[in-house]
Amino acid sequence: MNSKGELLKPLTDAEKTASHVKKTIFRLDTVRKITQFCCFLLLNVAVFSLGSWPILLPIAQSPGVPHKTVGDAFSALQVMLYEHAFPWLPIASFLLTAVILGRALCGWMCPFGFIQDLSGYIKRRHTQVSMRTHEGMINVKYGILAVALFISVTLAISLVAGVGQSYESALGVFAPAPFNALSPVDTLFPILPRVVLTVVYTPEVLIAGILTDPLLWVRLAIMIATIVLAVYVSRSWCRYFCPIGAALAVFNRFSFLGLKRDPLRCTRAGCRTCVDACPMMVRILELPWEKFTDPECIYCLKCVDACPTKALKPRFP
Repeated sequence: MNSKGELLKPLTDAEKTASHVKKTIFRLDTVRKITQFCCFLLLNVAVFSLGSWPILLPIAQSPGVPHKTVGDAFSALQVMLYEHAFPWLPIASFLLTAVILGRALCGWMCPFGFIQDLSGYIKRRHTQVSMRTHEGMINVKYGILAVALFISVTLAISLVAGVGQSYESALGVFAPAPFNALSPVDTLFPILPRVVLTVVYTPEVLIAGILTDPLLWVRLAIMIATIVLAVYVSRSWCRYFCPIGAALAVFNRFSFLGLKRDPLRCTRAGCRTCVDACPMMVRILELPWEKFTDPECIYCLKCVDACPTKALKPRFP
């Protein structure tokens, strides 16, 4: 019965299917997935002969990908410090992106974020992490960021002072970019394809060199563990381990982009749909309703789609 007191006919199976398809297609998350896929191709394949652009973005994009179109700001920051150049451009990339868009690139453009979202389809019911464990684990990525920056900065200072040769020698492959030496992103995109091609075309090289390289096995183990964890825990790399996300999170509180919650529409007393839908476990209902910019929010807008009363909307500025 509708608002006029008229009886409504029950929907047929075809109408129910059409309604479900319509709701699935016309969702922000569908737009996001299409955007992620297009960005994945654009950033990694250099389609349409675009070539490389002189642009750095704060996303998990390996510098070793041969046909990439944009650079990874965090990798460039480490390399520039190693080469005794002040990283103005990477720092500007982080600051401008964080202040204008917060961590939105993590949710909409990052190639490794897209891989994690695809991994999530392997297991539909994800493992629920307790809030106490979550709050402790989110600090790990800040620790990784601090260690990588500490090594890069101290090495750069010592090399400029002319006393860093032994330090550089001790670091070995970790000297140019400490984080990238073990990053699962670098392992997945440039290194793993090279290993596969070596197996196919020159297996004798694999036996002679690659199989006896302990660093390669460590990198493969980290990459596999990261992807397996993403299958069970939604966006686990973004939540707990990504130093790029950590750097953006520092300034995400001050971003122009945010979310707002309509207190008249929100039925927070008996509904936690938005909180349950959030892959980053943001405490949406405990944040200011007029605008919130939580450091962990990646603006995937899953909460906006999930809200049954449409109480959540993006806000800019």
